[in-house]
Amino acid sequence: MGDRVTPSATAVSPSNVAAEKRTNRPEKPDEEAFKANLAKTEKEHAAVMERLNAIRDKVNLAQPNKGSPTAQRQSELRSQLTKLRTQQQGFKASKGSLQEKIRSLDATLKSRIAEQNTAKSRVPFKNVEEIDREIQRLEKQVDTGTMKLVDEKKALSDMSNLRKQRKGFAGFEEAQKGIDEIKTQLKELRKGLEDPEAKAVNERYTAIAKELDDIRAEQDEAHKNISSLRDERTKIQAEQQEKYSAIRALKDDFYAQKKAYADYEHQAFLARKERQKAERENYEREKRRKIADKKLEEASEPAYMDEILTAEGLIRYFDPSYVGTAKSSGPSKFAAQASRTVDDPILTGTRVIKKEDREDEYFVGIKGKKGKKVRKGGAAAEGGKFSLSIGVLEELAKVRVEPPMSQSGVPHVVEKLKQKLEQWKVDQAEKTKENIARAQKEIERLEAEPLGPGTPPQSLSGGRRNKDGAKKGKTTAGSDPASPANEDGNEISEATGGVESITLEEKV
Repeated sequence: MGDRVTPSATAVSPSNVAAEKRTNRPEKPDEEAFKANLAKTEKEHAAVMERLNAIRDKVNLAQPNKGSPTAQRQSELRSQLTKLRTQQQGFKASKGSLQEKIRSLDATLKSRIAEQNTAKSRVPFKNVEEIDREIQRLEKQVDTGTMKLVDEKKALSDMSNLRKQRKGFAGFEEAQKGIDEIKTQLKELRKGLEDPEAKAVNERYTAIAKELDDIRAEQDEAHKNISSLRDERTKIQAEQQEKYSAIRALKDDFYAQKKAYADYEHQAFLARKERQKAERENYEREKRRKIADKKLEEASEPAYMDEILTAEGLIRYFDPSYVGTAKSSGPSKFAAQASRTVDDPILTGTRVIKKEDREDEYFVGIKGKKGKKVRKGGAAAEGGKFSLSIGVLEELAKVRVEPPMSQSGVPHVVEKLKQKLEQWKVDQAEKTKENIARAQKEIERLEAEPLGPGTPPQSLSGGRRNKDGAKKGKTTAGSDPASPANEDGNEISEATGGVESITLEEKV
């Protein structure tokens, strides 16, 4: 036990790690600033690329070749114009017969309209309604009978002529219908001349021809400034490369800083894990050492002290003249010395107070005398009755001695207690050695167990035991010389379970 050494925590001191972090910790890159600078640089690069593409197009336009976009566009437009001319020729051939029909019908229409106008000019009336109104007017004048004979004849003659003219207006209507039919035919034929497909072909032809003219004009203008265009292209290319290099440098610098910071954080995390592991193992080792010291201290106490003190107390109870020889509990001469002193109030035991030392009162249920209280200060009670308190009965059961049934049985009990007391004193030294050996073996077993990060030693699961429990644990085997060495000490509590309410009466 004396050669156990507690590992020092100096090597994993948090202050050393913190000092190292302050000295070597890389700065975390600002991602927001990086994104802002990158967006600005990429925008500038895009503007330069737009200018470069524009100047390249001008150079290609000035010196066209078969593979340039301008030359390919010109070739495509020329082939489209050729196809459109073929379509236009087909439309012109189909329109020749239509135009001849239109000219013939137009001449017929003009002659009929002229004849119609000439015939109408001879008649003072425009339509049949006017003639009917004039005939009705003349008939009214004749019917009145106020006209002269000459005037009446003239009116009748006019009415006859008007009726003849009225019949002639029917021919005007037929002629007008013929004229309208010719106009309808001309309209349909002219629609054939205005074919939408032919119109679309003409418009497409005009647009393509205009585009070709524009390309030729641009080529002529660019060819005049070919040298200046090339110089400008070289200048813009250098500017574009500069912007592109700035973007790459910005990205490389940011990601290098980010990687360095991540690597440092990872290494710091590993260092923290190692430090925590060392601290945890140090803590577990120190905890085991304290438990071992406590076990050794408890095992070093004289054996059977609890039984000896209990037996002497019972003897003094039954025989007040008895003077005990047992000394107060303390480490025996066989006690092993711990390498370090453990001063932990949590592990300190609690002193056991005997039942007979408490100043409580016991109610004895005696037949015919309800409510009588008997103090445990003496074995004999009033009226010749013999009774024992619960505390005395528990102490007798603890040392495995049958309680006396009457006053006459007290000497036998005292004698049996003295025999047990003597036997315990004889076996005390040997039993103490056994307890120490057992404790040391348990300590060696605990020290041999590996220190797991999440598995505490088995001895820690038992919790902190008080001093009385520790003593009971030591005297589990051999508390009675006549009993087997490995008899369970829990039989004491089983023996006292049924005697808590016993009241003994002396038999007459």
